[in-house]
Amino acid sequence: MPDALVHVRPEISLVAILGYAFLAFAMGLLMTPPYVRFLKRNRIGKQLRVETVDGREPSVFSMFHEKKFGTPTMGGILIWGSIVLTVILSRFFAFLGFVHNSLLQRGQVYLPLFTMLAFGVLGAFDDYLNIRGVGKKRGLDVLPKILSLLVISTICALWFWLKLDIDQIHIPFWGSVTVGGWYVPIFIFIIVGTANAVNVTDGLDGLAGGLLVLAFGSFGVLAYLKDLYVLAGFCAVCSGAVAAFLWHNVPPALFFMGDTGSLALGGALGVIAMMIDQTLILPLVGFVFVVEMLSVIIQLLSKKFRGGKKVFIAAPIHHHFEAKGWGESKVTMRLWIVGAFFALLGIVLGIFG
Repeated sequence: MPDALVHVRPEISLVAILGYAFLAFAMGLLMTPPYVRFLKRNRIGKQLRVETVDGREPSVFSMFHEKKFGTPTMGGILIWGSIVLTVILSRFFAFLGFVHNSLLQRGQVYLPLFTMLAFGVLGAFDDYLNIRGVGKKRGLDVLPKILSLLVISTICALWFWLKLDIDQIHIPFWGSVTVGGWYVPIFIFIIVGTANAVNVTDGLDGLAGGLLVLAFGSFGVLAYLKDLYVLAGFCAVCSGAVAAFLWHNVPPALFFMGDTGSLALGGALGVIAMMIDQTLILPLVGFVFVVEMLSVIIQLLSKKFRGGKKVFIAAPIHHHFEAKGWGESKVTMRLWIVGAFFALLGIVLGIFG
């Protein structure tokens, strides 16, 4: 655990943590109907992908997802909106004396919350451009999008390194290793990589949402066991808010989270992993996210260096399984099972490693 966080340990009871999670879940459910009506009224709906990452026609994607054209998107605003409201209400409850400590604590919540909101705003802008058909490929071009993610991640990385004086990475069954200035690029890689991995995974109804509930829940357990109760509460709130979205996102989805959800939640997940010093546990807790991202990288490299030959029928890999005839719901639930198994493995390794 980073030394800078050791002394910042306001206590929050397990009952309060679960209560905050339920509050986020309840608010998400209550706000969904009017929010979806707003999205439909303003025609904020999903646009079909017009080309793949390498500029080709997405034939497999179009075959299975053409019916989803026009489904409301940008549900991510509802997710992180529920999270922010819950955090603010926790401060109000603390002020009234209902609880001893709120979730709005500088030592444990400011950074993941800042990252979530910054990435969320960037994703919302990208979603808006995509919906309105602005840009060569709809939405932000790759370069400005990546540069924006890098700038935000660099700010967070420098805060960890310079302000909190953190320069160590924990290796399970080995101990903490000092990496010095390399901590900054490692941090940036983790945050940008996790955000993009969640973004890539968000391609089937309920897939990313279910995996995010598992991931935030797993890190919540690890944070609680490290006595980072406020951070554990924040993780629980994130799980609750995503679960409320998932309630209406399971097949057939009522609406989608969009980049404003996947980038925001992925970025926050990466920051939380760094805060509880479980960087190397993240690939287990987010195992499916890693596999999805690797499938895209492998596919692109194969096409480039093997004369256009593909390893998968389609990438990310969930589309490959769709093309194999599994069906969307079966792919989603099977990947949930895989995600749950590796998340549990990550918790065990995080506790005993």
